Amino acid sequence: MLFNELIYGNNMAIQWFPGHMHKARKEIKKVMPKIDVIIEVLDARIPYSSENPLVAELRGDKPCIKLLNKSDLADSRVTQLWVDHFQASRNIKALAVNQDQPAQIKQTLKMCAQFFPDRNVSVKPVRVLIMGIPNVGKSSVINTLAGRFIAKVGDEPAITKRQQKIILDNGIELMDTPGFLWPKIHNVNSGYRLAVTGAIKNTAMEYEDVALFAAGYFSTAYPELLLKRYKLNELPKEEMDILEAIARKRGCLQAGGKVNLHKVSEILLNEFRSKLLGAISLETPDMIHAEIDDMRKQE
Repeated sequence: MLFNELIYGNNMAIQWFPGHMHKARKEIKKVMPKIDVIIEVLDARIPYSSENPLVAELRGDKPCIKLLNKSDLADSRVTQLWVDHFQASRNIKALAVNQDQPAQIKQTLKMCAQFFPDRNVSVKPVRVLIMGIPNVGKSSVINTLAGRFIAKVGDEPAITKRQQKIILDNGIELMDTPGFLWPKIHNVNSGYRLAVTGAIKNTAMEYEDVALFAAGYFSTAYPELLLKRYKLNELPKEEMDILEAIARKRGCLQAGGKVNLHKVSEILLNEFRSKLLGAISLETPDMIHAEIDDMRKQE
């Protein structure tokens, strides 16, 4: 079962559905009948939260490959759980990849062709649509698949602005799309996880709020990494106390010894994103099952 059912509603004040994303959705819906295979690029640290439920809605029963990108930043044990989870669904294959292993990414093209073993691709190419929410590394994946610079790469979300078709050498026609998010989220934790990884622009979130969420999760799931990175003897129980302890270690203090909460929040989030904390996954399949069950009960 894919976690794409309970998506609407909004518990986190993030504005993330500008006009170009609405336009992207309309364009994708228009071109979908001509597409053979969907490649959806996910963030391996948040495979559920970075999985756009509109993709499932738009693709129907077309074959789909879930690329868990940035797998070098994620907990490898948890990533394997997600690969197994996705591949338990019909017409879906999954592969964990990262930019340091281009050969691994290029396996995706062979996987696309395997869905159509009897097709003469020289006569009828396999048409592939590659999709992904902002900042999951879709443009880097495209450049690797093409073997040349095609798509603009950047740290800020929403770099790709329009569709483009890329003709590859092995009977594959690759169509790129702008990364687009869905209008609202139902699972408040997914909103925070997207913000923690940087999928949401910094201007659309409160650093302190997101850092408190991150500190709480890290202290529960990866306490040893926090202790080691920030040279703490013990972890406080409360999220705010954790941030204050890190702030004092890093000198994030204002006049009178008051903690600069914004500065320490930036440090925690940036060091997570750059793997200075270690390889961390923000969600597991079991965790998401439990959250979905809770949402159903609340409804």
